[in-house]
Amino acid sequence: MAREDEIKAAKTTDVYFLNTKEVLTKNHIDSQVVMEVYVRDLLPYQGIWGVLTGVYETLKLLEGRPIDVWSFDESSIFLADAKSAMYEPVMRIVGRYSDFVEYENPLLGLLSSSSSVATRAGRFRAAAGSKMLFSFGTRRVHPALAPLIERNCYVAGFDGVSNVLGGKLLGLEPMGTMPHALIQVIGDQVEAWVLFDKTISKKVKRTALVDTFWDEKSESVKAFETLGKDLWAVRLDTPSSRRGDFRKIVEEVRWELDIRGGDDVKIVVSGRLSEEDMNQMGPLVDGFGVGTAVAYPPCIDFSAKIVEVKEDGKWQFRGKRGGLGGRKMVYRSKGYRDIVALEGKSPADGERMLKQVMKDGKISLEFEEVKEIRSRTIKEISEVVRVEPSLSWS
Repeated sequence: MAREDEIKAAKTTDVYFLNTKEVLTKNHIDSQVVMEVYVRDLLPYQGIWGVLTGVYETLKLLEGRPIDVWSFDESSIFLADAKSAMYEPVMRIVGRYSDFVEYENPLLGLLSSSSSVATRAGRFRAAAGSKMLFSFGTRRVHPALAPLIERNCYVAGFDGVSNVLGGKLLGLEPMGTMPHALIQVIGDQVEAWVLFDKTISKKVKRTALVDTFWDEKSESVKAFETLGKDLWAVRLDTPSSRRGDFRKIVEEVRWELDIRGGDDVKIVVSGRLSEEDMNQMGPLVDGFGVGTAVAYPPCIDFSAKIVEVKEDGKWQFRGKRGGLGGRKMVYRSKGYRDIVALEGKSPADGERMLKQVMKDGKISLEFEEVKEIRSRTIKEISEVVRVEPSLSWS
């Protein structure tokens, strides 16, 4: 495991960055540069929006280096359109390259890991609409990453997390009741539900897992007969090999509960769910548990490239092949219509998205509380899915 002090000391970087630093320092080359961090595309997603997270961690990584940094807000919407050569810089770093060259690797890792989870979680939030959404995915990742998964799910709109440490660091009570293993060990689902009800604090809502030994409909009915009005929800975690038409299974469960007076019992589904599953089952389901899909999302591939170099006291445009030279500013108008322009050549209107967050190595940004970030992010996600965002240049 890499310790935090080792990451801060750039021990986790790639060796070619250390080679670069050695060449620059031993040959007394201390050129100032402008570097931009951006995303070219958001494949395989439909649409061009993502959720940027990892900004705070990046600033803590770079803190103390003699550099200036501009950035989008933590957990804000950014755009990436693969059909255009133009990209939207989400972060800009200005300083001597030899002062931060070794941080390019961990910087991109922090942004990519966090934003990949937040972007997938945000799209699940959009698909789930007003339904409850729970994160069940930390069993799929290295345990050290569990809080990162839970934080990014939560800020992107999930209502609850299951991981104990993740919940503690977020100031949340972790959510969840029992695994199939408890029912298997006891050998009888009814006895397992009863023992759980007798043993666990009443603060925990009674949710019965209803697909262990019998079909989901039969176990749901039995759970309601056993726990009655104390039953808050049934959870269907049906494996794909037994699922068939999952929506029809849910319809059967809903009908059988309703006709017995269990219309207040909620239905929660989990197990390799997709956004399309949520669209199909949304009217019937009260909540969704999402695991692997958010814990191992498609990678948001951030890049960092130099766009200007200072020579003889003057800034020179220096974009690499396939890149675009010159420092840029992003202007956002209503409807997430973003315009990228060369800094100093601003369009008529629009909010400047890149804000200075570090000056000479000192963080100039006041970090928001996680619940404030979450509230703003949910609002932005609800807005961006109702429009057709666009990225153009001026």
